[in-house]
Amino acid sequence: MVAVSASDAQDHPVHTLTRDRFRILEDGVEQKITSFSFDEGPVSMGLLFDSSGSMKNRIDTSIEALRLFFRTTTQGDEFFLVQFSDKAQLLSRFTPEIAEIDRQLSSIQSKGWTALLDALALGSNQMRSARNRRRVLLVLSDGNDNNSRFSEAEVRNMVIESNLQVYGIGLLHRPALLQKLAEQTGGKVLIAQSMTELPGVVERLSREIRSQYVLGYSSDRPNDGKYHKLTVQLLPEAGAPPIRLAWRRGFYAPGE
Repeated sequence: MVAVSASDAQDHPVHTLTRDRFRILEDGVEQKITSFSFDEGPVSMGLLFDSSGSMKNRIDTSIEALRLFFRTTTQGDEFFLVQFSDKAQLLSRFTPEIAEIDRQLSSIQSKGWTALLDALALGSNQMRSARNRRRVLLVLSDGNDNNSRFSEAEVRNMVIESNLQVYGIGLLHRPALLQKLAEQTGGKVLIAQSMTELPGVVERLSREIRSQYVLGYSSDRPNDGKYHKLTVQLLPEAGAPPIRLAWRRGFYAPGE
Protein backbone atom coordinates (compact mmCIF):
# COMPACT_ATOMS: atom_id res chain seq x y z
CA MET A 1 0.00 0.00 0.00
CA VAL A 2 1.20 3.50 -0.87
CA ALA A 3 -0.46 6.60 0.62
CA VAL A 4 -0.37 9.55 -1.78
CA SER A 5 -1.29 13.18 -1.11
CA ALA A 6 -2.17 15.49 -3.99
CA SER A 7 -2.24 19.28 -3.83
CA ASP A 8 -2.58 22.18 -6.24
CA ALA A 9 -0.35 25.20 -6.68
CA GLN A 10 -1.91 26.86 -3.62
CA ASP A 11 -1.26 23.75 -1.46
CA HIS A 12 -4.97 22.87 -1.33
CA PRO A 13 -5.72 19.11 -1.33
CA VAL A 14 -7.03 17.64 -4.61
CA HIS A 15 -9.73 14.99 -4.11
CA THR A 16 -10.92 14.32 -7.68
CA LEU A 17 -8.17 12.17 -9.21
CA THR A 18 -9.05 8.77 -10.67
CA ARG A 19 -7.20 5.46 -10.61
CA ASP A 20 -6.21 5.59 -14.27
CA ARG A 21 -4.17 8.78 -13.68
CA PHE A 22 -1.64 7.05 -11.41
CA ARG A 23 1.47 4.97 -12.11
CA ILE A 24 3.62 3.21 -9.48
CA LEU A 25 7.22 2.17 -10.07
CA GLU A 26 9.29 0.07 -7.68
CA ASP A 27 13.03 0.35 -8.33
CA GLY A 28 12.16 1.84 -11.72
CA VAL A 29 9.86 -1.02 -12.79
CA GLU A 30 6.18 -0.24 -13.27
CA GLN A 31 3.82 -2.18 -10.98
CA LYS A 32 0.18 -3.14 -11.48
CA ILE A 33 -2.21 -1.13 -9.29
CA THR A 34 -4.54 -3.67 -7.68
CA SER A 35 -6.59 -1.41 -5.42
CA PHE A 36 -7.45 2.28 -5.23
CA SER A 37 -9.33 4.33 -2.65
CA PHE A 38 -9.60 7.81 -1.22
CA ASP A 39 -9.03 7.37 2.50
CA GLU A 40 -10.31 9.72 5.21
CA GLY A 41 -9.90 7.22 8.04
CA PRO A 42 -8.57 7.73 11.58
CA VAL A 43 -5.00 8.79 12.29
CA SER A 44 -2.42 7.73 14.85
CA MET A 45 -0.46 10.93 15.41
CA GLY A 46 2.52 11.91 17.47
CA LEU A 47 2.73 15.62 18.27
CA LEU A 48 6.33 16.77 18.65
CA PHE A 49 6.32 20.20 20.28
CA ASP A 50 9.41 22.42 20.36
CA SER A 51 9.75 24.12 23.76
CA SER A 52 13.31 25.42 23.33
CA GLY A 53 14.28 28.91 24.45
CA SER A 54 13.65 30.45 21.03
CA MET A 55 9.97 29.50 21.36
CA LYS A 56 9.44 31.72 24.40
CA ASN A 57 7.22 34.27 22.64
CA ARG A 58 5.50 31.65 20.47
CA ILE A 59 4.37 28.99 22.95
CA ASP A 60 0.87 30.35 23.61
CA THR A 61 0.03 30.92 19.95
CA SER A 62 1.40 27.49 19.00
CA ILE A 63 -0.73 25.77 21.63
CA GLU A 64 -3.84 27.61 20.45
CA ALA A 65 -3.11 26.53 16.88
CA LEU A 66 -2.94 22.87 17.96
CA ARG A 67 -6.25 23.30 19.76
CA LEU A 68 -7.73 24.33 16.41
CA PHE A 69 -6.28 21.17 14.92
CA PHE A 70 -8.00 19.08 17.60
CA ARG A 71 -11.38 20.35 16.39
CA THR A 72 -10.91 18.26 13.25
CA THR A 73 -10.52 14.94 15.07
CA THR A 74 -12.61 11.97 13.97
CA GLN A 75 -13.71 8.72 15.58
CA GLY A 76 -10.72 6.44 16.11
CA ASP A 77 -8.02 9.13 16.16
CA GLU A 78 -5.32 8.76 18.80
CA PHE A 79 -2.48 11.04 19.83
CA PHE A 80 0.68 11.13 21.89
CA LEU A 81 2.72 14.19 22.90
CA VAL A 82 6.49 14.67 22.96
CA GLN A 83 8.04 17.89 24.26
CA PHE A 84 11.61 18.66 23.22
CA SER A 85 14.17 21.25 24.22
CA ASP A 86 17.54 20.14 25.70
CA LYS A 87 16.13 16.60 25.56
CA ALA A 88 13.01 14.85 24.29
CA GLN A 89 10.36 13.85 26.82
CA LEU A 90 7.18 11.82 26.36
CA LEU A 91 4.40 13.74 28.12
CA SER A 92 1.48 11.56 27.08
CA ARG A 93 1.29 8.09 25.54
CA PHE A 94 -1.31 7.27 22.89
CA THR A 95 -4.75 8.39 23.95
CA PRO A 96 -8.02 9.28 22.21
CA GLU A 97 -8.64 11.86 24.94
CA ILE A 98 -7.85 15.33 23.60
CA ALA A 99 -8.34 16.79 27.08
CA GLU A 100 -5.29 14.85 28.31
CA ILE A 101 -3.09 16.19 25.51
CA ASP A 102 -4.40 19.71 26.10
CA ARG A 103 -3.65 19.47 29.83
CA GLN A 104 -0.04 18.50 29.10
CA LEU A 105 0.34 21.28 26.52
CA SER A 106 -0.78 23.84 29.09
CA SER A 107 2.13 22.93 31.36
CA ILE A 108 4.89 23.41 28.75
CA GLN A 109 7.46 26.14 29.37
CA SER A 110 10.14 27.43 27.03
CA LYS A 111 13.85 26.90 27.78
CA GLY A 112 17.06 25.32 26.51
CA TRP A 113 18.33 24.04 23.17
CA THR A 114 16.65 21.96 20.45
CA ALA A 115 16.90 18.14 20.46
CA LEU A 116 14.75 17.64 17.37
CA LEU A 117 16.38 14.41 16.19
CA ASP A 118 15.97 12.84 19.63
CA ALA A 119 12.29 13.82 19.57
CA LEU A 120 11.84 12.15 16.17
CA ALA A 121 13.57 9.02 17.46
CA LEU A 122 11.33 8.92 20.54
CA GLY A 123 8.26 9.51 18.39
CA SER A 124 9.22 6.73 15.96
CA ASN A 125 9.63 4.30 18.83
CA GLN A 126 6.29 5.30 20.37
CA MET A 127 4.56 4.77 17.01
CA ARG A 128 5.11 1.00 17.34
CA SER A 129 1.99 0.83 19.51
CA ALA A 130 -0.21 2.73 17.00
CA ARG A 131 -3.60 1.16 16.21
CA ASN A 132 -4.32 2.89 12.87
CA ARG A 133 -2.85 2.29 9.43
CA ARG A 134 -2.20 6.00 8.91
CA ARG A 135 0.70 7.04 11.13
CA VAL A 136 1.97 10.61 11.33
CA LEU A 137 4.55 12.57 13.29
CA LEU A 138 3.59 16.26 13.32
CA VAL A 139 6.46 18.54 14.35
CA LEU A 140 5.94 22.14 15.43
CA SER A 141 9.30 23.91 15.60
CA ASP A 142 11.10 27.16 14.81
CA GLY A 143 14.56 25.74 14.20
CA ASN A 144 16.89 22.88 13.33
CA ASP A 145 18.57 20.47 15.71
CA ASN A 146 21.44 21.56 17.94
CA ASN A 147 21.42 19.17 20.92
CA SER A 148 20.60 15.56 19.96
CA ARG A 149 22.36 12.26 20.64
CA PHE A 150 20.92 10.58 17.55
CA SER A 151 22.34 11.31 14.10
CA GLU A 152 20.30 12.33 11.08
CA ALA A 153 21.09 9.01 9.33
CA GLU A 154 19.91 7.00 12.35
CA VAL A 155 16.64 8.91 12.54
CA ARG A 156 16.06 8.66 8.80
CA ASN A 157 16.27 4.86 9.03
CA MET A 158 13.94 4.85 12.04
CA VAL A 159 11.17 6.79 10.36
CA ILE A 160 11.40 4.73 7.16
CA GLU A 161 11.27 1.44 9.06
CA SER A 162 8.34 2.72 11.14
CA ASN A 163 6.24 3.28 7.99
CA LEU A 164 5.13 6.74 9.09
CA GLN A 165 4.89 10.17 7.54
CA VAL A 166 6.65 13.24 8.90
CA TYR A 167 4.77 16.54 8.67
CA GLY A 168 6.10 19.81 9.97
CA ILE A 169 5.04 23.34 10.71
CA GLY A 170 8.00 25.68 10.49
CA LEU A 171 7.69 28.95 12.35
CA LEU A 172 9.15 31.80 10.26
CA HIS A 173 11.43 29.50 8.22
CA ARG A 174 11.58 25.98 6.75
CA PRO A 175 13.81 23.70 8.86
CA ALA A 176 16.02 21.81 6.41
CA LEU A 177 16.04 18.63 8.49
CA LEU A 178 12.25 18.44 8.60
CA GLN A 179 11.98 19.18 4.90
CA LYS A 180 14.22 16.23 4.00
CA LEU A 181 12.37 13.79 6.25
CA ALA A 182 8.98 14.99 5.01
CA GLU A 183 9.99 14.47 1.37
CA GLN A 184 11.36 11.02 2.16
CA THR A 185 8.22 9.84 3.96
CA GLY A 186 5.50 11.47 1.85
CA GLY A 187 4.73 14.24 4.30
CA LYS A 188 5.04 18.00 3.96
CA VAL A 189 6.39 21.06 5.76
CA LEU A 190 4.33 24.24 5.72
CA ILE A 191 5.63 27.61 6.87
CA ALA A 192 3.93 30.21 9.02
CA GLN A 193 5.67 33.47 8.09
CA SER A 194 4.04 35.13 11.10
CA MET A 195 2.25 33.87 14.17
CA THR A 196 -1.03 35.24 12.80
CA GLU A 197 -0.68 32.83 9.85
CA LEU A 198 -0.25 29.79 12.12
CA PRO A 199 -3.94 28.82 12.60
CA GLY A 200 -4.51 28.80 8.84
CA VAL A 201 -1.39 26.71 8.25
CA VAL A 202 -2.53 24.18 10.86
CA GLU A 203 -5.94 23.92 9.20
CA ARG A 204 -4.41 23.32 5.74
CA LEU A 205 -2.07 20.66 7.09
CA SER A 206 -4.93 18.93 8.89
CA ARG A 207 -6.90 18.65 5.63
CA GLU A 208 -3.95 17.12 3.82
CA ILE A 209 -3.10 14.62 6.56
CA ARG A 210 -6.69 13.36 6.61
CA SER A 211 -7.22 13.21 2.83
CA GLN A 212 -5.03 10.74 0.95
CA TYR A 213 -5.25 8.29 -1.91
CA VAL A 214 -4.28 4.72 -1.03
CA LEU A 215 -2.85 2.65 -3.89
CA GLY A 216 -2.26 -1.07 -3.57
CA TYR A 217 0.00 -3.01 -5.95
CA SER A 218 1.48 -6.47 -6.35
CA SER A 219 5.23 -7.05 -6.50
CA ASP A 220 7.50 -10.03 -7.08
CA ARG A 221 10.34 -8.40 -5.14
CA PRO A 222 12.25 -10.82 -2.84
CA ASN A 223 12.28 -10.42 0.94
CA ASP A 224 15.88 -9.31 0.88
CA GLY A 225 15.91 -6.77 3.73
CA LYS A 226 17.12 -4.09 1.31
CA TYR A 227 15.87 -0.58 0.60
CA HIS A 228 13.56 -0.30 -2.40
CA LYS A 229 12.72 2.95 -4.16
CA LEU A 230 9.11 3.93 -4.87
CA THR A 231 8.02 6.41 -7.52
CA VAL A 232 4.44 7.60 -8.04
CA GLN A 233 3.57 9.46 -11.23
CA LEU A 234 0.45 11.28 -12.36
CA LEU A 235 -0.37 10.95 -16.03
CA PRO A 236 -1.02 14.32 -17.69
CA GLU A 237 -4.53 15.42 -18.59
CA ALA A 238 -5.21 18.06 -21.23
CA GLY A 239 -6.09 21.41 -19.67
CA ALA A 240 -5.62 20.20 -16.09
CA PRO A 241 -3.74 22.47 -13.66
CA PRO A 242 -0.40 21.28 -12.22
CA ILE A 243 -0.70 18.92 -9.26
CA ARG A 244 2.00 18.04 -6.73
CA LEU A 245 2.16 14.51 -5.32
CA ALA A 246 3.75 13.40 -2.05
CA TRP A 247 4.43 9.77 -1.16
CA ARG A 248 6.81 7.59 0.81
CA ARG A 249 9.92 7.45 -1.40
CA GLY A 250 10.99 3.96 -0.40
CA PHE A 251 10.92 1.17 2.16
CA TYR A 252 12.97 -1.64 3.62
CA ALA A 253 11.71 -5.06 2.57
CA PRO A 254 11.41 -7.76 5.23
CA GLY A 255 14.35 -10.14 5.53
CA GLU A 256 14.20 -13.86 4.86
